[in-house]
Amino acid sequence: MRAKRPSRRRPLAGTAVAAATVAAALIPAGPAHADPQREVMLVGNNWEGTADVIESSGDFGRIGRIDLVPDKDERLREIYANPVKLAYFLGIRMTVGEGHDQYTDDLYTTRDGSAIVVSRPSFADVVAIDTATGKLKWRFPVAGYRSDHMAVSPDGQRVAVSASTGNTVHVLDMETGREEGSFKTGDKPHENVFTRDGTIWNMAIGEVNNDLDAPWLDGLKGDRKITVADARTFEVVDTIDMRERLDAFGQKDKSDAIRPVAFTPDESKLYFQVSFFNGFFEYDVAADRITRMKTLPKNPDTSDDRTTYVNDSRHHGMSMNPSGTKLCVAGTMDEYATVVDRETLEEGPLVPAAKPYWATVSGDGKACVISESAADQVTAIDFATGRKIASTPVGDHPQRIRVATLPADWTSPQGS
Repeated sequence: MRAKRPSRRRPLAGTAVAAATVAAALIPAGPAHADPQREVMLVGNNWEGTADVIESSGDFGRIGRIDLVPDKDERLREIYANPVKLAYFLGIRMTVGEGHDQYTDDLYTTRDGSAIVVSRPSFADVVAIDTATGKLKWRFPVAGYRSDHMAVSPDGQRVAVSASTGNTVHVLDMETGREEGSFKTGDKPHENVFTRDGTIWNMAIGEVNNDLDAPWLDGLKGDRKITVADARTFEVVDTIDMRERLDAFGQKDKSDAIRPVAFTPDESKLYFQVSFFNGFFEYDVAADRITRMKTLPKNPDTSDDRTTYVNDSRHHGMSMNPSGTKLCVAGTMDEYATVVDRETLEEGPLVPAAKPYWATVSGDGKACVISESAADQVTAIDFATGRKIASTPVGDHPQRIRVATLPADWTSPQGS
């Protein structure tokens, strides 16, 4: 039998109309000032510590670049002066960093485009970089020794960041970096999502940087669960153990380490990837059960040796078009991306890609944009046809990509 769901009811809206009503109350009527702005996309170059600024639609051409580690020398002096910090810094380099320091993970702009807020794993912090001068505006050290995925609230005023070795999510004011609250999670908190009805969902992926990857050793991968917290009080209102749901669905051999996710527009369904699996699951939020599974094609050149998968990621990256009819999936180790019809779960053309590690939606909603981390480029794929539109060269090891806002007359502080 499927395990009973937690007794506390999650405050999720039952319909798109209800969710939209709440969202309308949260989102301000307009920007804080009337200065002209432009929509762009930010590409975080993980090993380089930079963000490339590209067009948010059209040809996705590169506009400029900004340094996200202007304080690098200062941070390194602090780390090398502290044996514990140094041990974690080097540990990140040799495990999740694949031999490289991780200077940039997730990134967003403030509402007025005056700053980029970025999580920097190897420096265990979140900082704001002035987009006009390239200087540091504020810095927040996270709990533990590594920062990771972030999410921005619907009103654009707060950012939630995972402290992956501290098993904590911090929620910060975007303008000042002041902590408004936090909540505890499972082991290695990963992706965060603000829902429009006032919760934060955090997915804890457990220990992904060890080689205890055989299915019979799964219990040694740590406490993996979804933690749902109230976005205003930061009280944990629910936890969801996907192990129970996967078992009930007949998939006891699948990992319960949830990777990237995508909600439907009405937030009634959650699509999620798990470690080691070339595919994804559909979860009915109100019914609290998994309803469908999609297995995507295996690349014949992809090894079956789980220890060869980057941080346990067989596939890592999902996004959904604004109408909720198409999913875009990054097949990381299988080296392709594909657009999947949400009704039938039929995949489209397999677009070759070099270790794609993230998938997001273009500014106009017409394309999926993936980061090809092994080719140092981003590639746009048409949601309608499933075919490649364009590729744009970027910096070293691109990962997270986010739609952002910058002043209309913005130019790179470094002139690049």
